[in-house]
Amino acid sequence: MIKSMTGYGINQFHVGETLVTIEIRTVNNRYLDIVSKIPHSFMYLENEMKQVIQSYFDRGRVELFLTLSEEYLTDKKLTVDWDLMDQYFTKLDAVKQRYSLDEAIPIEMVTQLKDLFVVHETTESLSSLDEKFLEGINKTCQQVVSNRTNDGAYLIADVENRILEVSKKLKKLESLQTTVSTDYRKRIERRIEEYVGSRLSLDYTQLHQEIAILAEKGDITEELTRMFSHLEQFQGLIEETGPIGRRLDFIAQEMHREVNTIGAKSIDSRISNLIVNIKSEIEKIREQIQNIE
Repeated sequence: MIKSMTGYGINQFHVGETLVTIEIRTVNNRYLDIVSKIPHSFMYLENEMKQVIQSYFDRGRVELFLTLSEEYLTDKKLTVDWDLMDQYFTKLDAVKQRYSLDEAIPIEMVTQLKDLFVVHETTESLSSLDEKFLEGINKTCQQVVSNRTNDGAYLIADVENRILEVSKKLKKLESLQTTVSTDYRKRIERRIEEYVGSRLSLDYTQLHQEIAILAEKGDITEELTRMFSHLEQFQGLIEETGPIGRRLDFIAQEMHREVNTIGAKSIDSRISNLIVNIKSEIEKIREQIQNIE
């Protein structure tokens, strides 16, 4: 199935009193770029989380958000640096004696002394929950894939409609070619005859050779052949499975190049108008392809 690169998924579950929320958001990117924004206590699990994500996505920027309603999952222990505290009190007593101070040392001051109290977080209790978290990542990824698949179906439907329009306009160009070449020759003949008038006799053999050369410069047969070939390749890729966005973009670039060449060769306003419409469709196709995985 063809997928877009834009998607979103969310999974929530409780572990005891803690609500765990896993969110994944994906946007366009040329390559696969995974960015995780998770609590520090879960960093040990980051590589495994990324491996799960890599199994679901080939392209795009993938942002993983892991949040906890409360940090009950993290064991915290408060420790006291008794040696440092002894030094603080020794120095404070020295200050009191030096300046003949009678006030007792308030407990509020003790709590504000730097590095006396240290909070340690332990993650030993988290290891048993690894499987549950990874399962949550999997479920969230599945939501995103489903979202991207649905969006991809709309993208491809739009692209196919535009490809059909391009094909119709190319066939119209093809049918115009003979008429335009004939009109072009007649127009050149008429202008030359009007310019020369009756003053000189015309060498019609040479005249027609020159006209044929000019008409040849405006011939777009090869470009049309390549355009129809690109359209066939494009349609064939759409029917494949797996990531196709880059290859579609390459073909769209080639189509754009051929159309520019046809426009440069244009010798008739009817062809020029069709080229403008075709280029517009191809530009819209390229915009849509940028979001296809």
